[in-house]
Amino acid sequence: MTASSGGGPATLDRTGALSLLARCDELATYSTLPGGLISRVYLTEEHRAVNALAAEWMIEAGMRTWQDAAGNQCGRLEGRTPGLPALLLGSHLDTVPSAGRYDGILGVLIAIAAVDRIHASGIDLPFALEVVAFGDEEGTRFGRALLGSRALAGTSDPAWLDLVDEHGVTLRDAYTAFGLDPSLLGAAARQPRELVGYLEAHIEQGPYLEEAGHALGIVSSIAGARRFAITVNGHAGHSGTPFDRRHDALAGAAEIVMLIERTARDAGLIATVGHLDVFPNAVNVIPGRVELSLDLRAESDADRDRVWQQISTDMTSICESRGLTVETRQTHNAPAVACSPRLRDAIAAGIASTGNIEPMLLLSRAGHDGMAVADVTDIAMLFIRCRGGVSHHPDEHVLAADVAAATDAFEAAVLALVAATPELADGPAAPSAPVAATSAPATPGTEA
Repeated sequence: MTASSGGGPATLDRTGALSLLARCDELATYSTLPGGLISRVYLTEEHRAVNALAAEWMIEAGMRTWQDAAGNQCGRLEGRTPGLPALLLGSHLDTVPSAGRYDGILGVLIAIAAVDRIHASGIDLPFALEVVAFGDEEGTRFGRALLGSRALAGTSDPAWLDLVDEHGVTLRDAYTAFGLDPSLLGAAARQPRELVGYLEAHIEQGPYLEEAGHALGIVSSIAGARRFAITVNGHAGHSGTPFDRRHDALAGAAEIVMLIERTARDAGLIATVGHLDVFPNAVNVIPGRVELSLDLRAESDADRDRVWQQISTDMTSICESRGLTVETRQTHNAPAVACSPRLRDAIAAGIASTGNIEPMLLLSRAGHDGMAVADVTDIAMLFIRCRGGVSHHPDEHVLAADVAAATDAFEAAVLALVAATPELADGPAAPSAPVAATSAPATPGTEA
């Protein structure tokens, strides 16, 4: 434990690794899928329920709580004087379909635990501490990632209110059904003067810590990502049609998938085709249209954009040679984000406090809420080893010992920033808290 981890057995027990893992298990029960599988998306009753739980734990840790205008669950521990700028800590509580139970969730719980320990220790803070549990990072429901953190950063696009989920519900209507006013979404936005930085703990989503025998690592930067919806158009026809008379959209799409993999591999980038729909999708009909997705990531935006141009040109050539046409639409664009050296140093100090004086520096090929938060303040991330580098899957697994080390390191990173921060003048008033510090948000949803 770090030197500051006081507050008595109760605090240490609820901030210990086994307690945090038990909380992950409890949150996993709020799902729309049967059989123990996890799926929890934005602005649903499951979202409402996990916000309520997170608020209870924040209150227990000494914070006052509120749900912001975008449905993010927030908690705040004041510094030495009320209204000081805040160090943000957190991650997200939403999931992909058939998810694991640690991606995002563990980072929220580690943040709450760190604040709990610091509050119990009575340390004089030169800034406030805030925990934010973002409601949407994955973009599962509306196909637009980072809706929660974009709202906090003030970079939401009003046009997104017209996004539609698979049931035809618009984002605008989903806000209203959740009890939020979409016209007031801007109230979730924070200003740079209100913040001193953002720290996030997250499972690595890669195998490098495990292969090196390290429990923890530091993120150097988050890869820039672009996503595209690609439609290949041909002509549907009877399966008895000769090959030289066919305009098979699926055959063209298959060639495009291989092109994408080959081009990205050669360039040292990451590219994924994770979604494909075939129309009319009948066993004896030549496919006339195929819709597929592309997720393209790179440490350098310039490299990523160059590879996209090459893929786009070569897709057109493939389709022309087969008598097909191709249409593309960009659905997501997030620039690469470098983590702050100042905050990286604090995380390095935190990891050193656990006994590892030479932590690994790792590129995050996965996207995170920090990509959005970077528009309003400096960011840094702590990575936690996960078995096999598996994430977005029920097989996500972390060791209790690694969770203990991560919690200690995260707390120590905050304390390193405390020690390095001169006394701050009173900042703007803390954000308003419509939910009192003695109660969680409204009614939990159905437990699945």
